[in-house]
Amino acid sequence: MKLSELYWHRITPLHFLLWPLSVFYSFFLVLKKLCYWLDILPSIKLPVPVIMIDSISIDDGGKTPLLLWLVDCLLAHGFSPGIITRGNYDNPGPPDAVTTNSDPHRVGGKTFLLVQHCGESCPVWVGNDRAEVAKRLLNAHPTCNVIICNDGMQYYRLERDIDLVVVDFSEQSFGNGLLLPAGPLRMNLKYLGNSSIIVTNEKQNHHTNTSKWGKTYNMKLINEIAYNVRNPLVHQLVSDFKNKRVHAIADTDNSSWFFDFIQRIGLNAELHSYVENHRFTQPEIYFSEADVVLMPEENALQCQGFADSKLWASPKKAWVNSELQSIILKKLGNNSTLQSRL
Repeated sequence: MKLSELYWHRITPLHFLLWPLSVFYSFFLVLKKLCYWLDILPSIKLPVPVIMIDSISIDDGGKTPLLLWLVDCLLAHGFSPGIITRGNYDNPGPPDAVTTNSDPHRVGGKTFLLVQHCGESCPVWVGNDRAEVAKRLLNAHPTCNVIICNDGMQYYRLERDIDLVVVDFSEQSFGNGLLLPAGPLRMNLKYLGNSSIIVTNEKQNHHTNTSKWGKTYNMKLINEIAYNVRNPLVHQLVSDFKNKRVHAIADTDNSSWFFDFIQRIGLNAELHSYVENHRFTQPEIYFSEADVVLMPEENALQCQGFADSKLWASPKKAWVNSELQSIILKKLGNNSTLQSRL
């Protein structure tokens, strides 16, 4: 369990100290946004439209599957998107291209997952300054006509044309409903207005006033099908593993939803949890008595180099309200900058 889960998912005596810090953090975010709005702090406008995707929570909340859905949507409609991200927050570094040969522990597991899916059809660049990363990506890929900024809800230095904010009402994502550091939320929910496109995941199970929100679009995450890491073309329903000897492995960043999923579908699996951003080794995923070793896709892809035929990856796929696709394409179609670049 993460240390933060000891207080992010409940109210404890520690919140007498944490709650004032959350109030100060909220005030700081409002002041920061105001400074950019008044041009006290300079912002950068790119020659192509920018789509920002982020989760209202510190957890992913379905942001990564939504981003992959968006990439497929843009490619299918003739756009040439590029992705920028900070990657590994412990060591983001200068702007750099991410490839399938990159070290997942340097660029971050989710960033490595993105490049594995997008390949050469959508370049992925990483770095600590998103504006500079975007400029370097556009210089290296002049045909790119849409930038997708993976996270950066409070990064106002880079002007964006579309904001996609994921609100996940699941217990592990929403937590106690408080702002950082007292809770897992990046932004107070009452500030979600008409300026953002809000994508919801799971049913609302908290007493949250959503009357002032803009229109919301539902997203459903599907992860019933796994694929073999050694042979990704081989797919199988996870439920078909019920009569097999299964070992399920995940780091703490994925263990909550993954182990809940394992138990929900009734797998009789032995569960193994490791610390967040754990660097897996071959002995940790090898079990001589196992028929199947199942991991979240983000973790399984980090084991490609030493995986055997027993290792299966469980990916998350996003099913999104078709109306959201129409809204995004309409906003991009009305963007004069994009039209001139095309």
